Amino acid sequence: MERIAVLGCGTMGHSIALNAAWAGLSVTMQGISDADLEQGWTNMLKKLEVMLNNGILSESEAGHIQENIKMTVSVEEAVQGATFVIEAVPENIQLKIDLFKRLDALCDPDVILASNTSGLSPTEIASETAHPERTVVTHFWNPAHLIPLVEVVRGEKTGDEAVERSFQLLKQMKKKPIEVKKEVPGFVGNRLQYALFREAQYLLEEGIASKEDIDDAVTYGIGRRLPVSGPLMTADMGGLDVFSAISDYLFQHLSSAEESLPELKKLVSEQKLGDKTGEGYYKRAAYCASKGGMVQLTKALAVEWASNGINVNAVAPTFIETELTSKMFEDKEFEKEVYGRIPLGKLADAEDVSAVTLFLSSNLSKFITGDTIKVDGGWTAI
Repeated sequence: MERIAVLGCGTMGHSIALNAAWAGLSVTMQGISDADLEQGWTNMLKKLEVMLNNGILSESEAGHIQENIKMTVSVEEAVQGATFVIEAVPENIQLKIDLFKRLDALCDPDVILASNTSGLSPTEIASETAHPERTVVTHFWNPAHLIPLVEVVRGEKTGDEAVERSFQLLKQMKKKPIEVKKEVPGFVGNRLQYALFREAQYLLEEGIASKEDIDDAVTYGIGRRLPVSGPLMTADMGGLDVFSAISDYLFQHLSSAEESLPELKKLVSEQKLGDKTGEGYYKRAAYCASKGGMVQLTKALAVEWASNGINVNAVAPTFIETELTSKMFEDKEFEKEVYGRIPLGKLADAEDVSAVTLFLSSNLSKFITGDTIKVDGGWTAI
């Protein structure tokens, strides 16, 4: 069994450490300071609390996870005795090059050195190491303890053993690893994600559809299909002759922009950055994202877990009458936008949400994979 060192305890680091500890592995999590570690530990405890409250973990399981994690500010102490090191430091190429050079000198040659980079070159990261064959990318997706996908990316000199041991470890962590055989900017997942984002920007920029309708085209169209079948399997299902003919016609009309389009640049220049500032493409982006994200996450989990006989019942966040919503609705434009997107055109009472929650958790509720129903105040996913 691998002994894990996770270097970095920020957004990704503490979540990766949690996932490894959840799989029963011994983990040492390193941070740059005691304050850094304290924040990472606090964030991890919040995630454990969410999973406890939703019945994903038991109290004893949460306790074992915490027992499996040690913390240190020392890189040397973190990697001592480790057989698999996962780097999760900021996305700065020189920082990673220097760190891997240092790790290469500290660790025995049979220790795997993995980077969680989301797009930097594994060849460049290993460029100053004496054993580049043991350097590999294991790109976890945020949140790392919940999203199954991990991209295992080869550098020019990455050896088969590094890839094979990465796959073995990730499967033990109940992940879905995929192999990226050649390094390419953005790897696989982000290239697919940003191809869609570029086209969405183009459609908005050209006034072809509103932001709401562009998002709905994904949420209520291809988004329903993607948890079950990827783009290539979808093409098989639809007929390759049909998809080839459409590609021949449509590709020439798709966006070929080589950088962010003007509307996105404008929002960034105005410091309208989305959740972190309260406004981006949408006002109150966090509400829109959390609500839509919970619906889609429920469907994805329903599809994934159904094959194992696990029934998923979950209620998406909804707007109800509270002091907070009253203050938010002082912005009349935002109030109009929210009411326009609520199925029945009214806010729910807390009792409505509670009643639906109780129904979905009762024996009267019949499990329907990936289906949705409408209730007062928002969407309920079952």
